[in-house]
Amino acid sequence: MDRDIGILIKSLRKSKKMTLKEVSEKTDLSISFLSQVERSLCSITLQSLRKISEALGVSPSYFFPDTIEMDKNMIRRGSAKQAEHSSSFIYSDLSGNVTNPLFVPILVTLLPGDKKETPFSHEGQEFIYVLEGMLTVILNDTEYDLSPGDSIHMESNVPHNWFNKTKHPTQFIFVSSTPLIV
Repeated sequence: MDRDIGILIKSLRKSKKMTLKEVSEKTDLSISFLSQVERSLCSITLQSLRKISEALGVSPSYFFPDTIEMDKNMIRRGSAKQAEHSSSFIYSDLSGNVTNPLFVPILVTLLPGDKKETPFSHEGQEFIYVLEGMLTVILNDTEYDLSPGDSIHMESNVPHNWFNKTKHPTQFIFVSSTPLIV
């Protein structure tokens, strides 16, 4: 696991004066798991990172430092921020330097062997467009296998999740609306 993510999670949680128990209750992730993530003792899935970022009131891109200088309104090919975590996913933030974005576009690559996780719900909407491989989306306890060119747009308050159950990488564009934080 990228050590910086655990440090950033702990720092943000403390700055918001939240306990591990409060984050656990908001995410349905165990206190011991959250503690291990904060101490960089275990890896984290993108789904768990999404739950934590929502509980802490930030976009998942908060945990990926902006190391690329670019025009505020333009992303140049190959210049997206990219971070790899454990062996389960590669995350590329495509949002650029927009302050307080209304939605967050992400290029996600799920590597083979991803495990099915319990569906969860949250505020906002999500859009997924599959570029390569097969993505399994769970929506209201029904599994949908999306192939390249397939897409889905859903209300995030409907229990959902997605994973790669194949032996090949799956790549897709993931766009989520972020609730305005006042």
